[in-house]
Amino acid sequence: MAMQKQYARELMRFIDKSPSVYHVIKNAGTKLEEAGFTHLNLSDAFNLKPAGKYFVTANGSALIAWQMSRGKKARGFKLVGSHSDSPCLRIKPHPEVTVQDHYLKLNTEVYGGAILSTWFDRPLSAAGRVVVRTDDPLAPKDMLVSFKGAPLIIPNLAIHMNREVNDGYKIERQKDLLPLLGIINKKFEKDGYLVKLLAKQLGVSADTILDFDLYLHDTQPGCFCGYSDEFFSTGKIDNLGMAYASLDGLIAQDTPLDYVKAACVFDNEEVGSETMQGAGSPFFADTLKRITIAQCDAGEQWFELFQQQLSRSFLISADQAHAYHPNYPEKNDITNFPLVNGGPVIKLAASMSYASDGVSAGIFRDLCKRAGVPCQNFVNRSDIKGGTTIGPITTTNLMIKTVDVGNPILSMHSIRELGGVADQEYITQVFNQYYKE
Repeated sequence: MAMQKQYARELMRFIDKSPSVYHVIKNAGTKLEEAGFTHLNLSDAFNLKPAGKYFVTANGSALIAWQMSRGKKARGFKLVGSHSDSPCLRIKPHPEVTVQDHYLKLNTEVYGGAILSTWFDRPLSAAGRVVVRTDDPLAPKDMLVSFKGAPLIIPNLAIHMNREVNDGYKIERQKDLLPLLGIINKKFEKDGYLVKLLAKQLGVSADTILDFDLYLHDTQPGCFCGYSDEFFSTGKIDNLGMAYASLDGLIAQDTPLDYVKAACVFDNEEVGSETMQGAGSPFFADTLKRITIAQCDAGEQWFELFQQQLSRSFLISADQAHAYHPNYPEKNDITNFPLVNGGPVIKLAASMSYASDGVSAGIFRDLCKRAGVPCQNFVNRSDIKGGTTIGPITTTNLMIKTVDVGNPILSMHSIRELGGVADQEYITQVFNQYYKE
């Protein structure tokens, strides 16, 4: 149990220090560099060596890390794909809202499919990036920011004024989800107040700040729970639980293979992936093409080699799965319902909203067996429409064998989600096995 807790503990520590997608990728990059990976710029030529370890980033919110094959030409790619983003509240431009010349609130909008009720009455903060002017108008500077403490909170309305709150009250996004920042004082200037706070935090002049991407987050650290600490509770398990485990496996299994081994962490999965840094963008395919081109001799046709490599490649699309909920058994399929701490889950759907089929599911099932890890299935009830993942999106752009998997969790898309301690160890062991053989 102590070793199982170590995997979950490390994940919670990573999540605690990564309050925005930009912090996620920065901290992941630091972890990779400490393990000997070289950070390449997309604007530079790729000079790749056999067995070399590299990573690239896009928009500061997505990352692809890989190790080259031991020989000059790889047999194919062993890939794990995940995402860095989670549902939350985003701060709008010009966000200051004053009430009765006393309260100061911030204007927000919802990012992704968040369970909105979980954001009330919690100590909150804001984190993200600030864009600062430089001498080059096409190359401003990104600066990461995270406010200390808990400067924000969204207070509930008292039940005496909202008697229907426990009977299906509809949350009004534009009215109910504006966090309280503080009380107005004599020094307060409404226009640009947040920008002034950002300037003070970063030590820059307010007039050099061009814009910002800021998101609210829970300030409470992750913790173990359950009578025997069999659960862990924290935000963003979906999907940092998968992303962290894939990077962990890639780093741990650094003996080069005949395959290129890669961990891909995309952004914007929660809003459709159709962005410059999402799984539906050229970022993924173009990076794989550049890796293939680096393996070619002068004058060799890279596209033919690329197609050959894709045909022998495999992608594990790793996103969290819905666990059987003890209070809502009727929401589950009658024979395919994963349990927390029952092992990784293969996700299947006749609609192909998951990319798994008999072949790819069989490959992953065998991988779990080789790793000594239990394996489960998830299929939606036939009368309930499920979600989707990056799996079908990536296979639309690349002809590559793909399986959709994840760990079973509860409270998915809540501000705090509930994962299984054993499951975090299981998925890490599977990724280790995948990158080792």
